Amino acid sequence: MRPREVVIGVRPRTAGLSRWIWRAVLRHPEIRIRVTLTSGLVALILSTALCAVLLTMVRQEATNETLQRLAREGRRTATAINAGALQQRITAPEGALQQVVGLNGDVLAATPAMQGRPAVRFPPPPSTDDRADGRSCDIDAPGGDCFLVVEFRVGVGRDAVFLYSMTPAPGLFPRPLAAALLILGVPVITGLVAFATWAAASRALRPVDEIRRELDEITATDLERRVPLPSRRDEVGLLAESINATLDRLEQAVARQRGFVTDVSHELRSPLAALRMELELALAAPDDTAPQETMQAILDNTDRLTAVVDDLLALGRLEADRNFQRETVDLTELTDQEVLTRPRRTQVTVLSEGSVTVQGGRNELSRLLRNLLDNADRHAEREVTVVLRPEPPATAVVEVIDDGQGVLPEDRERVFERFTRLSQDRHRDAGGTGLGLAISRDIAEAHRGTLVLTDRSDGMPGARFVLRLPR
Repeated sequence: MRPREVVIGVRPRTAGLSRWIWRAVLRHPEIRIRVTLTSGLVALILSTALCAVLLTMVRQEATNETLQRLAREGRRTATAINAGALQQRITAPEGALQQVVGLNGDVLAATPAMQGRPAVRFPPPPSTDDRADGRSCDIDAPGGDCFLVVEFRVGVGRDAVFLYSMTPAPGLFPRPLAAALLILGVPVITGLVAFATWAAASRALRPVDEIRRELDEITATDLERRVPLPSRRDEVGLLAESINATLDRLEQAVARQRGFVTDVSHELRSPLAALRMELELALAAPDDTAPQETMQAILDNTDRLTAVVDDLLALGRLEADRNFQRETVDLTELTDQEVLTRPRRTQVTVLSEGSVTVQGGRNELSRLLRNLLDNADRHAEREVTVVLRPEPPATAVVEVIDDGQGVLPEDRERVFERFTRLSQDRHRDAGGTGLGLAISRDIAEAHRGTLVLTDRSDGMPGARFVLRLPR
């Protein structure tokens, strides 16, 4: 029971130490410390294993050298036996242990240290060989508990005798200096590997520390700052480039947001001011104000506010989540519905080469077509034409064409900016919010498509919006 208690007592301590080491390696917050501990632990395990292998090899080499020496000493005595010059007292190097035993187990001769001791018990050599060697701990001899033995069979038949040449077996460290150097090398190698890993990790992570310090100092008021780029284009360099690209997008987004807030304030101020003016006039001179006209003016400004708020909500939904539900949508059918749903100031003609289908959000695509039709209807003189067609290899094309004054080339991208209305068309665009085309382009991009403004293909004056969506 006692050995079992010892084993059970040791195992939890070993397991607990291993768990503590791995917990320290895996849970420490700093990467360089985790990497250093891991590499040091691996170096410790590998160097310990290498040290054990080398110590085993040294011990085996010492054993082989001892066996060779015993064999040489034994051959000299065997030569004397064959020459008939064997004496009861064997002459051998000082400290040598030899014994000659006959077939009947009698000791025939021995070195001084083996005089008077019982015969050595050791398995005889095989029938195919006259020599055997090995290790034995069942020998009565001075100098140790276990011995290396080289055994010779000398002579043949009944005249054969057995010669044993022995020496104490080497200890655990037969060469103490070599063993001390090997054992000392384990902590030295482990320390060197850990130090080299710490230095390499610190050098590799130095740019990360600089990037972190720079990011800690960047606030919403100084988004123009950028993190430093390392000289090497490695993983850290690519990370720095990605961070700077993200800061570029963030700066642009914040700039757009600030401009958007300013534009919203401006756009909402006008209808609110008109509402306030109508109400103040009605209160100041109730007898001079026509109730019907006042209510109609208030209703018009309320509609204006409602349109702006609806467009702002649509923009907010698009920016917050573009993973809306998608289904198969027939653009030809959707266009016909939008044309027939609302009365138009001009004549709207739909030209289609059959069903043109895409995969997208029905409500979003309906708003896109409605915005394009409303914009064209406000700017056209007499007619608006909608052309739907497939385009190889897998694109659906929608063209909305009006016969108005058109847009100058330098202003064709500006019309897609929020709250943008060109000065020459402000009197024609009084019903718009300045958000319809911006929403339309956002919807097109959310469907991995494009929306551009170009000249009419027939050379006539007017604007031509071209929408391309993947089918």
